Amino acid sequence: MKISLQRVDDGFRMEATDEQGHVVYMDASPETGGRGNGVRPMHMLIMGLGGCTAIDVIMILKKQRQEIQDFRIDIDAEREKDKEPALWEKAHIRFLLKGQIEPGKAERAVELSMQKYCSVAETLRRSGTQITWEVLVNPV
Repeated sequence: MKISLQRVDDGFRMEATDEQGHVVYMDASPETGGRGNGVRPMHMLIMGLGGCTAIDVIMILKKQRQEIQDFRIDIDAEREKDKEPALWEKAHIRFLLKGQIEPGKAERAVELSMQKYCSVAETLRRSGTQITWEVLVNPV
């Protein structure tokens, strides 16, 4: 993998481009001198966790012939306090699925993703992040 990072203003805003030309903007928070014109790099890690497990879960459910009408993930994450660097301490992932989906199959798909397939989850876990999750199928 190759990533190119280019500063795009006189502050901390960066444009990151991957080998396929996909672009993501990152910036520091206003509290640290940035302008907030992009995703903070540590937040991007949590976004990556959501994206990684979402791809896994959708792939597994499609293979099981489950009909997904809507799929959403909400993540609540907390970093270490008063530390530098401040690592992710814990993350709780809420999977919200709608469609013709058997709850047991959804639970198993999430479990497989989180414990076997999602490389981002394993990377965070190895750094000490406590990752928990819940699965809601057709919530009201």
